[in-house]
Amino acid sequence: MAETHSLQDLQQPAVSSKVFVQRDYSSGTICKFQTKFPSELESRLDKQQFEETIQTLNNLYAEAEKLGGKSYFEGCLACLTAYTIFLCMETHYEKVKLFPF
Repeated sequence: MAETHSLQDLQQPAVSSKVFVQRDYSSGTICKFQTKFPSELESRLDKQQFEETIQTLNNLYAEAEKLGGKSYFEGCLACLTAYTIFLCMETHYEKVKLFPF
């Protein structure tokens, strides 16, 4: 059955403040986030669930940023086509990453 919400419920944000997860630069400039639990989430989220989520994101970004023959070929093809090839195909990074932005 469909769940209904009032207009007032939709206008109020579920979280009243933003929580920022810091980047982890210990391994260089690769996209990786710290698993340090933000104090703003203590009453909203389990610490273990947060750490597992961040670890999953870190694993996805590590996979997306792996260099190999396919990445090298994509780069060469991009140069040869003045990067117009990316209008027709997705890169390895785009295929692996979690979010569509």
